[in-house]
Amino acid sequence: MRRLAAPLLMTLTLAACGAEPVWAPDEAVQKARYVSGNQPSITLYTVVNKRSGEGAHSALMIDGSERILFDPAGTWQYPLVPERNDVHFGITEQMRKFYIDYHARETYDVLEQTVRVSPAVAAQAMARAESYGAVNKAFCGNSVSDVVRGLPGFENVPATFFPNRISRAFSELPGVSTHLYHDGDPDIQSGIRLIEHKPGEEP
Repeated sequence: MRRLAAPLLMTLTLAACGAEPVWAPDEAVQKARYVSGNQPSITLYTVVNKRSGEGAHSALMIDGSERILFDPAGTWQYPLVPERNDVHFGITEQMRKFYIDYHARETYDVLEQTVRVSPAVAAQAMARAESYGAVNKAFCGNSVSDVVRGLPGFENVPATFFPNRISRAFSELPGVSTHLYHDGDPDIQSGIRLIEHKPGEEP
């Protein structure tokens, strides 16, 4: 498949977690705002170490009145995607693919789990993510579980630091749509192959 990442991503390296406080100006956030037109949803991304099977990173894409990405303590960035304390705005389909391609590689897979929600639940999740603040190193799983835990329909999500525990809780949610992304190239810019798993199937 065609390569998805832009040359600017060549300088970025994957770290499980690590972020600094960032606050993009209002003008940049408004300009980047993207509305997908899809049914509201919450998507959990889990970066999985191929060798150990352990979760290396957790992030959330929230698709509601607009589509944002909560990438706590993450290292992904792009000039056209303004950030406010780990919340990225303007997550078009191209940016979503860039994000996956940035993480999927010879040593890591990316597990995508999407649950459709009501507009109210999407708005609540978005508000929690935007008010959470910059996340400290190694707290990505903890912050993701904090944002979704207790949302209507997500009561089974535990308070945890471990990405795989969050992923297992998502796998038990009714109607979850699951995809696993592979990339056999050691370079972060290579294309993505897609394997689809049925809901509840062990990735």
